[in-house]
Amino acid sequence: MTLPLRRSSGWLTAALLAILALALAGSVQAPASPSLLPAGAIAPTDAQRYTARKVGRILEEAHYSRASIDDRMSDTVYQRYLEFLDGQRSYFLASDIKEFDAYRLKFGEMIRTGNIDPAYLIFARFQQRNRERIQHAIALLQTEPDWTLEESFEFDRSKVSWPPDQATMDELWRKRVKNDALSLMLTGKSWTDSAEVLRKRYERVLKRVDQVTSEDVFENLMNAYARAFDPHSSYFSPRSSEEYRIQMSLNYDGIGASLQLVDDYVTIMNVLEGGPAAVAGTLKVNDRITSVGQGHEGSFTDVIGWRLDDVVQLIRGKAGTSVRLQVLPAGAAPGTAEKVLEFTRGKVTLEAQAAHKEVKTVARNGRNLKIGVITVPGFYQDIDAQNAGDENYRSTTRDVLKLVNELKSENIDGLVLDLRNDGGGYLPEATALTGLFIDHGPVVQLRDTSGRLEVLDDPETKAAYDGPLAVLVDRLSASASEIFAGAIQDYHRGVILGQTTFGKGTVQNLVKLDRWSNEPINGQLTVTIGKFYRVTGESTQHRGVEPDVPLVSLLDTKEIGESALESALPWDRIAGVPFKTSGGSSAAPPVATLATEEDLRAQRDPDYKWLVSDIAAIDQVRDQHSVSLNLKVRRDERTRLEKERLDRENSRRAAKSLPPLKSIEELEKAKDKDDAADVVLDQAAQVMADMVTGAKNLPQQKTARAG
Repeated sequence: MTLPLRRSSGWLTAALLAILALALAGSVQAPASPSLLPAGAIAPTDAQRYTARKVGRILEEAHYSRASIDDRMSDTVYQRYLEFLDGQRSYFLASDIKEFDAYRLKFGEMIRTGNIDPAYLIFARFQQRNRERIQHAIALLQTEPDWTLEESFEFDRSKVSWPPDQATMDELWRKRVKNDALSLMLTGKSWTDSAEVLRKRYERVLKRVDQVTSEDVFENLMNAYARAFDPHSSYFSPRSSEEYRIQMSLNYDGIGASLQLVDDYVTIMNVLEGGPAAVAGTLKVNDRITSVGQGHEGSFTDVIGWRLDDVVQLIRGKAGTSVRLQVLPAGAAPGTAEKVLEFTRGKVTLEAQAAHKEVKTVARNGRNLKIGVITVPGFYQDIDAQNAGDENYRSTTRDVLKLVNELKSENIDGLVLDLRNDGGGYLPEATALTGLFIDHGPVVQLRDTSGRLEVLDDPETKAAYDGPLAVLVDRLSASASEIFAGAIQDYHRGVILGQTTFGKGTVQNLVKLDRWSNEPINGQLTVTIGKFYRVTGESTQHRGVEPDVPLVSLLDTKEIGESALESALPWDRIAGVPFKTSGGSSAAPPVATLATEEDLRAQRDPDYKWLVSDIAAIDQVRDQHSVSLNLKVRRDERTRLEKERLDRENSRRAAKSLPPLKSIEELEKAKDKDDAADVVLDQAAQVMADMVTGAKNLPQQKTARAG
């Protein structure tokens, strides 16, 4: 959850402004020192050295923990940096790490002085090892492996030591390449075809190794510092800052096309509705961009083999300007005549990432109930448009209010807000969205490191919707999503369905590094400046929001969530604040009854039983950390897993009086038609139907859910 600096208010922001003014004022000159870097290696720029000093001062002065980058923190930063580079212990040798250990306690000094060359030296060694490994992998493709050997490949190496010598590293990569090839052969490819696919893949990786820039290294390094403070403080390079702005505002200036790098060609994956490319109608999916020209007559720049983000930067630009693309049509062979397309850049809206609605029909007691569903992918707000005085600026709350009014006009019987996979966003949107569903009152409490509190009320005096309400969440519902869900639960305004949420109970502020600076500094920081608490005083940190009615999920709570992250701030609680609960509808059944009836329904619903069994099968695979490299063993295992999958599907189909499928190929073809439904959302609609009808249609007895 981000509290935008220019949009926040109250003493919390005033205190932060004072701290940041001190942290950003002036500069500390780095003493001159001879470069540690080998000739030709990527090196930090003077601007990056300057920025590093600013980042270090902000983190120490403004972060909630007020921690210092001392020896203990330096060691943590060092470990984070190595994890970013080689988290799977597959490139560095133990001798490399022993050499790097000389810098273990110097990362504090590095960021204070701006002499960050040691970090770039470590990266230079990583880049060298990366080249060596990929070249070795390509050489291994000259000889077909022995598929009959009884050996295995340990693919999860995050907890093991770095290889002690070159021979051990070579053996690790022999198995890695063998596993890559085996995975292709399981799809029906021959060794010759598999080796050719891998050769091209590895050569592309080798090319990417040499396309890394100083800014890439710097961003990783600064994030190693930020994440040592907590998992949600981050550094954004200028390019990443723009991507962050786009995600928060849901718009950018460009032509409106989704791109992907395919075999060195920047390929059109989707043309966004309403964008300049869609309006022109000349750019097609799978077209390949070979060159980009600026304006009506600017020279073309060949972009084959370029990094994707570099090509994106050439295509994007100020609205109203022109860009020309030289395009190889979809399916055309290289060398075929290319076409030149010209577009006038315009405002592109990411509608797929905005709130949207649907209506589900649930038959109950002879009635067809209309259950409205609003999916909220994130808590966004176009701050630039609002600051510019645009009365129609985009935000989550405005979009949801519009959708609520549309659903009310359709006479829905109940409403489900789907916040699954919603990682949060702007704090003001969390309080504003809550205000659409409760009468005026406090929504969340904010506390800084000194213990001072600020209570944020919802900005609305009256609810926009007062009918039956449920909120569907999962483990990826975080931050602003948890504020909203927690408030709805505390006010007894609605029922929380799904899975325990992420457990992110901290507040970040967005800090542009050029603020109060006499020198231009690119990039920005999100810094954790406080923790938020529910109106009851409970923190969601680590623990998240517990659902009233649990529903299964593919997400593993042991591997995902705040409790699984290093350096996460601890859980605590504070005093609550006075608030008045809504009391809910007198006709609605108690939460315990809803949970019981969902248990009963889950045991007899074939789609839900299929999902539970599918999750159990996935959990078994998750528990594996190695795979066999014997081709027959892997084929037998694949056959077994496919048979079990087909059996689960046919069990579901039998319960629904559908004809059985004879093969996994039939299952793949039928998947889009038969499994398109969102099983968990369907169950949420059923729970809402229980709320609407009083939940009197099922036996009132306690039972355990299957699985």
